[in-house]
Amino acid sequence: QVQLVESGGGLVQPGGSLRLSCAASGSIKTINAMGWYRQATGKERDLVATITSSGNTKYSDSAKGRFTISRDSFKNTVSLQMNSLKPEDTAVYYCNAVGVRDFSGFHSGPYWGKGTLVTVSS
Repeated sequence: QVQLVESGGGLVQPGGSLRLSCAASGSIKTINAMGWYRQATGKERDLVATITSSGNTKYSDSAKGRFTISRDSFKNTVSLQMNSLKPEDTAVYYCNAVGVRDFSGFHSGPYWGKGTLVTVSS
């Protein structure tokens, strides 16, 4: 069973920075892709950024130039460095993993963490 646990959310002022981290646990051998999604109140869950095992990244238009995703494939962790935060970045941020190979076989997923709240406000 794959579990994802996020950390690093909180309250930050506009223009500030925050770093989110996510750790995947379980009998994991490899994870094809990990990423971050967010869901603001009353809105759908949207992609923020993803990163593959080979390091290919994808960002939403709102994240480009402000957010940076990175991962440690050996530790099965993924991080999201968020700079120049805006009030519209306020949301619950969810960690995501797809294509997980563990000792029982291959599991397409997706797997989700429980989310961490990011609030951008003065």
